[in-house]
Parts: sequence; C-alpha cells; structure tokens
Amino acid sequence: MMKKFFLLMCALIGVAVLLSSVGCKRVQNKDPQAPDFVLVVGLDPGFPPYGFRNEKGELVGFDLDLAKEVAKRRGWKIEFKPIDWDAKDAELDTWTINCIWNGFTMSEDRLDKYTWTTPYVNASQVVAVKNNSDIQTLADLAGHVVDTQKDSSGLEAINSEEHAALKASLKKLTPVENYQIAFMELETGACEAVIVDDGVARDFLQKRPDQFRILEETLQDEQYGVGFKLGNNELRDLVQETLNQMITDGTFKAISQKWFNGVDMSIRE
Repeated sequence: MMKKFFLLMCALIGVAVLLSSVGCKRVQNKDPQAPDFVLVVGLDPGFPPYGFRNEKGELVGFDLDLAKEVAKRRGWKIEFKPIDWDAKDAELDTWTINCIWNGFTMSEDRLDKYTWTTPYVNASQVVAVKNNSDIQTLADLAGHVVDTQKDSSGLEAINSEEHAALKASLKKLTPVENYQIAFMELETGACEAVIVDDGVARDFLQKRPDQFRILEETLQDEQYGVGFKLGNNELRDLVQETLNQMITDGTFKAISQKWFNGVDMSIRE
C-alpha cells in the first residue's frame, strides 16, 4: 500500500513539475510594435566574421553588431539563438526565431521561401586549400576529397548543374556540421579542399596566413540578406528601414570596417 502511495506521489510531483515548466516558458511575441517585442536572431555560431564564438565563448560578429544596432534604434530587446543550420526552416516556421541573420545567401532556390531584406553584402563561394597544395584551379580538384558545410550555399553551388562535371570528378564530397570542422579536416589532411563563403575563408586565412590560401576562381557569386518567415513583411520592413538609415549615416560602414580590416562591405543603391 505504501509503495503504491509513493508511486502515486512521484507521478503527481512529475506532472506538477511539467506543468510548471510549461507555464514558465516564454511565449515569443510576434508583434514588432509591442513594447515587449524581442528580435530573436537565428545564427550559425561557427561562421566568422559574421557570427561566431570568441575565445571567451561569447557570441560576436559583424551581423550580430548590425542586428544589435537595429534593435537598439527600434527599442527592441534582442536575443541570439545558435541553431543547427540544416534545421533553420523549422526554427523559423515555429517562431523559435523570427529572422535568420548570419551570412544568409539569397540564392535562387531560397528567394521564394523567405521574406527578405534587400541584399546588404556581396559575397562568393570560394575554395580554400593548404598553402603547399598542388591544387591551383577548380579543375585541379578532380580526384580529391572536398568538404563543405551541410545545407550551405557552398553545397548548393557544387550541386548545381553548372558544376555537375566538377562534382563528378571529385573523389569525395563531404558535407560537415560547420566550417570549423571543415578547416580542421583540411589542416589534418582528412580533406584536401573546402568550399566556403569568401568572408569566412578570409577570416580563417587572416588567423593562419601561413597555412591556407584561396583559389582565384570562384564557384558562385552571391549576396547576403536577412531572411524572415515568408509573409512577415512588417518585421522585414522595420529592419530594412533601420538598415537603410545605418548605411546613410555611416554606422554600417563603421561596423563593417571593424570586422573586415577597414573595408566597407555595404551595398549601396
């Protein structure tokens, strides 16, 4: 009898804890005009210099500084949420985040899946190799092992019809979780080249200039934008308006120069 009573009490306590945790869970406010609105930015925390963790484990980067300034000017609170890049659509669709702002490529396949700002940075997909590699051109990738990130623009580029012959010539194409893993495998010889966004590649090269280099040929030229849930025009318009102001008054340029060695990356009309 006592055993049954004990089990019943444990069950009741478990239910109470569950209900308490559900009741305390913050509900994301979807109205950007509300005083308690939080701009929840989804990002890949391994995408320097756009968004990454520094030596202290803090989330920092170019896109994070842009988003912080937008939130400050609009009077919003802001939260940065690291996500699995291949789960970004689910995060957005369930309102776990309300935008993707982290070197997010406005590729043809993505244009009708999100509501976008206008592009704010020009970029391209490049190939990084070790300094002592015999790979000098895209054609030289034939017979070699190549890494890129899962669900990335680099993977999209190499999977495109334009590069079908190049992909077929590779010994192996490996989509990995993030670019840190890709460059680690490049360093150890587990792969011989990495397909990567040029900004990320240059950040790795800046930190290890004697170890890696970038091929002159690019796989794909592209542009970055801020992506919102399809149809979320109101939030997009407010962010766009503030970004335009930041470009006009020079704030965008100052943030860009901080992260890109004095270069203004902004796209101007």
